[in-house]
Amino acid sequence: MTPNELALWNEGQQHIVDGRLPAAQAAFESLLESNPWLVPARLLLASVFLAQGRVRAGAEQAKFAAFALPDDADTIHRVAQCLVRVGETNAARACLQHPEVARTRNAPALAALAHICQALGLHAPALAMMDRAKALGYDTADFRYFRAIQLQFNGRLAEAEAEMEACLKQGPTYGRASLTLARLHRQREDSNHLDFIRARLASVPTGTEDHAGFEFALYKELEDLGRLDEAWAALQRANAIMHARLGYDPATMPRLVDGLIAQTPPSFLAASDHRLDGPVPIFIVGMPRSGTTLLERILSGHSQVASAGELADFPRQLRWVADQHGHELIDDALVARLSALDYAELGRRYLEQTQWRAEGKAFFVDKLPANYQVAGLIRRALPQARILHMSREPMDVCFSNYRALFGDAFAYSYDLAALANHYRQYRRLMAHWQMAMPGAILDIPYPRLVQDTDAMAREILDFCGLPFEAGCVDTGSNRAAVATLSSVQVREPIHARTLGEWRRYERPLQPLQDLIGDL
Repeated sequence: MTPNELALWNEGQQHIVDGRLPAAQAAFESLLESNPWLVPARLLLASVFLAQGRVRAGAEQAKFAAFALPDDADTIHRVAQCLVRVGETNAARACLQHPEVARTRNAPALAALAHICQALGLHAPALAMMDRAKALGYDTADFRYFRAIQLQFNGRLAEAEAEMEACLKQGPTYGRASLTLARLHRQREDSNHLDFIRARLASVPTGTEDHAGFEFALYKELEDLGRLDEAWAALQRANAIMHARLGYDPATMPRLVDGLIAQTPPSFLAASDHRLDGPVPIFIVGMPRSGTTLLERILSGHSQVASAGELADFPRQLRWVADQHGHELIDDALVARLSALDYAELGRRYLEQTQWRAEGKAFFVDKLPANYQVAGLIRRALPQARILHMSREPMDVCFSNYRALFGDAFAYSYDLAALANHYRQYRRLMAHWQMAMPGAILDIPYPRLVQDTDAMAREILDFCGLPFEAGCVDTGSNRAAVATLSSVQVREPIHARTLGEWRRYERPLQPLQDLIGDL
């Protein structure tokens, strides 16, 4: 950079630090007028636009940067990361094809690029990049943990277990690793990690997510051993830690559902007459831990269906069309804009960014459970799409949420009252979608799916416009990657063991049952 360019660079950064975003924008725009190929400045300008809520302007800067990638793996990672953030999936994938990615010996950058692959659902390439980083000598607790997760996603469970053990030797307070290790097997009296977990609980920083992770791990292993009173106490401690860390505003979800219902009457949700070429998306929605992964495995066993995993593409394209950046799937400000959006453009952009995932097949599965919040908008934008709603018994699904460590993804799940409130609002919104667009969503009761799988699978495939194939219900033979909390369980043959699991804790869960009521 010239002295003048360096001055503008420093000026723009200082404006960001001081919160003067319009001034920062002006400084970086001036810098880029004289040096248009300065990728770091493009990225900072993109971040300034996003901080102002301007998704489209931020995306344009990130795409411009992608045309000027240097032979530097760290920069390629930063550009790809920004592109993923703004929903420019195709441009992010193109970054991964840069020649420098194939030849770099920058192990930390390879590990970071593997995370981009993971975010795009490219689990085999993610693991391959991690293996390259490992061969170059890269070895940290974080890296071991995430490589173990990728091994698990790719079905290599024995290697995942060994890698998780290695992570815990390097990172003595890595609670998530201990929890993942506990989930890989059913623990036995002669083979468990209780002593290890308790030793770590004595040293882990109090109130951290690692602290919660060890308590969740302790709960899981004690439950496996039938020590239910101790298990429940550990589960309560784990959730109390996360609830204290994240908090939860109980007014948020009722207000959001009120807004969605008000903005999307039947007349608004009437099927659009536009039709879009390309593969047909099958959306799977519902509460987390409701059986959505099992449903995805059944569908992906069909010869005409590709599994794309949990995609954030529809919410990201929704925000692009609204030109409103945000971190939630949908929020009050976005709801207020719904009547002004171009839904044909939303559908076009969604397919443009996702159809590669179909791998030449006629259908692909987009399984993001929380998309139930935008089911009506999916219908408006993609009239040809199929929407499947996975429905599980209230206490089963709520207890399954309460026993899971979601990080900061679902803050409602760490408190029984907040959980009940969220569940009631979820049911209220799903009832609205069913009333406002009858026949557009197929409800799939989890008990029927696991107890009468053949009949339910036929009904599902018929709704999607697909012929029945017997291989669909043989989920134990499905070798595709699975990137969810259920990645171990869904590799087993279909079973009904999880029905009514909450009853082991019926007495302490009575307050939750009272709050849910007769839904």
